[in-house]
Amino acid sequence: MKKEDFLPVILGSDDNAYGMARAFHEQYGIKSIVVTKGHILPTMHSKIVEKKIYEKLDEPTHFIQSMLELHKELKNRAEKLLVIASNENYAELAIRHKAALEPHYILPFISEKLMDQVVYKERFYEMCEEHGLDYPDTLIFKKGMEPEMELPFDFPIVVKPSDSMTYFNAQFEGKKKAYVLHDKASFIKTINDIYSSTYEDSLIVQDYIPGNDTVMRVLNAYVDQHGKVRMMCLGRVILEDYTPILIGNYVGIIGEENQEIYAKYKNFLEKIGFRGYANIDLKYDRRDGKYKIFELNIRQGRSSYFVTANGYNMAKYLVEDRVYDRPAPTEYGTNNHLWHTVPKDLLIKYTMDEDLKKQVINRFDQGESSSTLYYPKDLGLIRRFKLNSFYKDYYGRFEKYFKLKE
Repeated sequence: MKKEDFLPVILGSDDNAYGMARAFHEQYGIKSIVVTKGHILPTMHSKIVEKKIYEKLDEPTHFIQSMLELHKELKNRAEKLLVIASNENYAELAIRHKAALEPHYILPFISEKLMDQVVYKERFYEMCEEHGLDYPDTLIFKKGMEPEMELPFDFPIVVKPSDSMTYFNAQFEGKKKAYVLHDKASFIKTINDIYSSTYEDSLIVQDYIPGNDTVMRVLNAYVDQHGKVRMMCLGRVILEDYTPILIGNYVGIIGEENQEIYAKYKNFLEKIGFRGYANIDLKYDRRDGKYKIFELNIRQGRSSYFVTANGYNMAKYLVEDRVYDRPAPTEYGTNNHLWHTVPKDLLIKYTMDEDLKKQVINRFDQGESSSTLYYPKDLGLIRRFKLNSFYKDYYGRFEKYFKLKE
């Protein structure tokens, strides 16, 4: 049997994983290997992925062992095995165990040293300061400090973990990805709740930038093995998920062009020595007219299929770079295709900006919309039924959790 030039090996099986598998299938007609702990909906009943289940995949020792076993199985099927991480935890595992994995896999990630600067938000904001990037006014709160303390800015405020990886594994009642708090009592309670769990690192306390979901922006980029940005694509957020544990995940994005943002973040990524996929969350602050960065994720975003849907196939840049080493001019997103993961009528109903709502309706009317999991070439009867059932749940969730933001 003839060897393939490459095979994608995708760690995880969520929407992000399926979005990347779909990008590879659209561009190359290839089936991706999805390496996961178990079965979850996005990659179930799919004809474009081949699943490998390792129940303890997220434990370091088992991760290395599983990946080495998988290499033995795949080495005769492809010349190169490209590793793609669908979440921060898998990206960290691949980076920390680079020495063991790199003889067998292509790992398009940043160095361990840079990762330790980027993923700990406390250090990341120091980098922003150094490179002239705008970010919200910030206080670093450490375990043992008094939550009754006077804060350097007024409520409302945002509280989130500095180390999102260890926070991911912490369990406690009422846990959220991030908190928007409106008074001192809720601040004290949140601090106490978080530190009653296994999480012990710093917390980031920030000035809340006013505005609803529609002032958020998301930037995805790909930086090649030579340190050059090959692609940047910006999206304007239409709506976020309001399910408490999923707050901060986007459920609607429309492509948007901003050459000033592209130039600023191209310069930043190249100067810090970034490699691979980058995902950047920004929010427009109407008080001073600046786009302020929240975080830099060291892998493509959960919603990054919006980039492929806008005409900039996410898989293509990785393959052209790491399989064929064919340098190309940087491509900048200029299209305004609509991406969504909630039903059409729900997206329209809950869009909080009237001008943007008109754009959303227009994109639907023009047939310029896409949803990651609804891939026409991968919609068997069972898959379609299960997806439809899942998305119907969103009606109840928005009814229960949606609250207008100021």
